[in-house]
Amino acid sequence: MEHKHIIIRAEVNKPPKDTHFIEEWIKDLITAIGMKRLSDPIAVYCDTKGNRGLTCLTILSTSHIALHTWDETSPGVLQLDVYSCSELDKNVVFKHIEQFEPSNISHIIIDRKTELKIQEQQQN
Repeated sequence: MEHKHIIIRAEVNKPPKDTHFIEEWIKDLITAIGMKRLSDPIAVYCDTKGNRGLTCLTILSTSHIALHTWDETSPGVLQLDVYSCSELDKNVVFKHIEQFEPSNISHIIIDRKTELKIQEQQQN
């Protein structure tokens, strides 16, 4: 059993703002990475000035996905956390966020199988 955890921070030109859209987007991501969801995604929009954006959470049979966005800044910010107990193709995840037009992406992949070991890290 694998224990891969990818954490992505991206500056995006088109941050999502619609909760229904992002729930469907998360479902599509789950399919694209070959995972199985145990619950439907739950998304909420925070409209507090200085903290406006979406949060969406989903429980997978192999762990979880959490997405947070902030849309008041230009560019907006998207942070995506995908943790899986099975193989995880980072390129599929990166491809999936392309529709938000990222201008800068940083990520870290942590192997959590026996200890917290940074497997890969890229800062842009």
